[in-house]
Amino acid sequence: MILKRLGISVFVLLAVSLLVFFFTLLLPGDPAQAILGQQATPERLAALREQLDLNAPWYERYLSWLGGLLVGDLGTSAATGGSVNALLASKVSASVVLMAIAAVIAIPVGLLLGTWSAMRRGRAADQGLTGISLVLAALPEFVIGVALTTLLSTTVFRLLPSVTMAAPGTRVWDYPLQLILPTLTLILVVVPYMIRMTRTTMADVLDSGYVEMARLKGLPERQVIFKHALPHAIGPVAQVVAMQLAWLAGGIVVVEFLFRYPGLGQAMVDAVNIRDVQVVQALSMIIAAFYVIVNLLADVVGILANPKLRTESRS
Repeated sequence: MILKRLGISVFVLLAVSLLVFFFTLLLPGDPAQAILGQQATPERLAALREQLDLNAPWYERYLSWLGGLLVGDLGTSAATGGSVNALLASKVSASVVLMAIAAVIAIPVGLLLGTWSAMRRGRAADQGLTGISLVLAALPEFVIGVALTTLLSTTVFRLLPSVTMAAPGTRVWDYPLQLILPTLTLILVVVPYMIRMTRTTMADVLDSGYVEMARLKGLPERQVIFKHALPHAIGPVAQVVAMQLAWLAGGIVVVEFLFRYPGLGQAMVDAVNIRDVQVVQALSMIIAAFYVIVNLLADVVGILANPKLRTESRS
């Protein structure tokens, strides 16, 4: 079953690579003209088109690009003339740090609050937490980011920097205060969904017959939760967590642009603005690969955690 999911993941990545390449071909304008400007001579434009291999058929360019991806070569930036790998190395590390901090905080908070809410169904605490999570889930990430900036950086409390101001050549985590607002924005976006889905899943499991039987046997409530309920809930919950982590890879574009954070999101916006097609393609594939890998890991966790799925996979 795991090998089957792995094969599907590889097929999805191949399909995404074709779509990414096709849609970058549809971007309006001439990449060479966008790079050199309106004052460029026809000779310079022709030379740059030859350098970027823009005159070759699209399928040859696709196969050449795909071959580079398979060996870890993301190509050459049209804007800088340097390697895309070197250009994005610091961007990837900056985004990974931001997403890792958000995930390390959001996952346990979401799971614990969702479980706690399920154990107190119908009470005032459950209703209050459900209401707050519904409100937060309805707000776009940029609204949450602007609200946090207004509250903690500009109007009410001036405690944190509103944008990232790391000097060129320095690592963004050398200034931890500037990580707080973008990280908090990501946390407040993903945690409400984790709380709601964990609560729903745990509520269904807690009403099941085997959990009721464990209680009738006189087992302590903590043992009932962690030994009998949680193993059956971890599969669906892992899918929810994977969906939210996958959202981080795409939603981080908006958050990074809002806070001028020097990560993949900001790099994507800049690359689109200057028509640096190789960078746009590389960033799209990095985000797609992260999404596919996270969902594959969630499937594996669900299979390993669910005795029924393990039994079916052996049959």
